[in-house]
Order: sequence, then C-alpha cells, then structure tokens
Amino acid sequence: MSKMDNLRAMREARYDKAAARAKQAGGSEPAPVAPARVATSPAPEVVADASAEELCGHRNMSGRTCTREKGHAAKSHRYG
Repeated sequence: MSKMDNLRAMREARYDKAAARAKQAGGSEPAPVAPARVATSPAPEVVADASAEELCGHRNMSGRTCTREKGHAAKSHRYG
C-alpha cells in the first residue's frame, strides 16, 4: 500500500467510527436542554437594557453570538 492508500484507509475508518457513534447516540435527535431559571423579581435596569438594544445574533462556527447591535455597519462581528 502506498502512503496515500494508508491515509485514505485511516480516514474512512475514522468516518465509519464517527458515523456509528452518531447512530448509536440517537442520530438527528437534539440533545435535551435544561430549562432556564426564572427570576422571581428581575431588576428593572436589566429588563430595560434588554428590550432597548437588540443584538446582531450572528453565530460563528463554535456557537458564540455576535455582541454588536442589530444591523451593525461593521464588516466583522464581535464575539464576546
């Protein structure tokens, strides 16, 4: 076997292993999400800030969201 054949075989084995693990874990079923805690008395400042300023919401590959304002003119996103 050549070096490329070995690499191809290793890649296919890794792919098969990952596919089997995904199938065993449940496949396309989403992971359960814990319910959010409900504050008994939210601070008025926090509620006012959240409603007054909406965020961009763009997500990067790792799942972080952009913290700039919605519709920002900057070309890049800011993940915080």
